[in-house]
Amino acid sequence: MATENQVGELLHKRGWRAAFTVAERVNAWAALVSAIERGYGDEIYEYTNDLYCRNWLHEAWLLLDDHIVQLWTPQIKALDDRYKAATVDDDGMALDQFHRLPGPSLWWWRRHPRILTGDLGSSLRSAGAIGADPDTA
Repeated sequence: MATENQVGELLHKRGWRAAFTVAERVNAWAALVSAIERGYGDEIYEYTNDLYCRNWLHEAWLLLDDHIVQLWTPQIKALDDRYKAATVDDDGMALDQFHRLPGPSLWWWRRHPRILTGDLGSSLRSAGAIGADPDTA
């Protein structure tokens, strides 16, 4: 098992654009979850790019020392729960129209925001997503 710095460097060598830290990726996941709760309005490709912060955490968890995993897991689980509450499970049907879905263990790709607003909302609606407008959410 590896330290945070070692995992960041290892994942960077595997193709991630930077040697991220757990804190950076948790903060990115928290920011995305908050934006989804308010109504994420950026375009679909920005949204799919943003989802990768959760992928990084998933990959890192397989490599990190147990004590680091135990330290961060409660915060990530809380964010995951908030994400689930702010999204709709459609088995990835809407997002799959715009981005090839990764394997089934990456469950966050099989959900879309409940509040459909802005460019993202328009794109997801065009792919059959059903959600709430920001004024009625």
